[in-house]
Amino acid sequence: MQTRSHKYRTPSLFCGDLLDQINPKHPLVILSKKILWEEFDKVFANKYSNHGRTSKFTRLMVGLLILKQMHNLSDAKVVQMWIQNPYFQAFCGESRFRWNPPCTPSELTHFRKRIGEDGVKKIFELSVKLHGDKILEKEVVVDTTVQEKNITFPIDTKLVCKIISRCRKIAKEEGIVLRRSFRRELPELLKK
Repeated sequence: MQTRSHKYRTPSLFCGDLLDQINPKHPLVILSKKILWEEFDKVFANKYSNHGRTSKFTRLMVGLLILKQMHNLSDAKVVQMWIQNPYFQAFCGESRFRWNPPCTPSELTHFRKRIGEDGVKKIFELSVKLHGDKILEKEVVVDTTVQEKNITFPIDTKLVCKIISRCRKIAKEEGIVLRRSFRRELPELLKK
């Protein structure tokens, strides 16, 4: 099972630790400490890690999915933002700042397919648990007013009827006598 924990980092003489270089009070750093990343490793161990070629770290992939939802980003945009943002990298478990992408956007799609709907539901459940009792509301206000819309679908018959009616109106305004008005045919067209 692959895990990348901040506890087991090896110090480097030339590259400082990413967590030592960023603000420890940043919301993403605080959030990353609250999330039980080991839970995701346990849940996705069979579904994700043992399929085909060597997989990416579970924390990285789950972290990218959480960041994607938090900031309303596409797969490609979250990968691009990860390269630029050290807080994104620290949130996903990186110990040093990286300049290359962690994965391709398509790998996020493959990860979601591998973990399935239950896996995505599990990510959502664990993220909801972080908020504790704050998320429970005593009263929920729902606006149930519904206003009907005057929407018609542009089918050929309706368009033909509108064109015929408009042409009759223009002809009447211009004083043109029509040889045929299609008054009897229009109701039959609308019935069909």
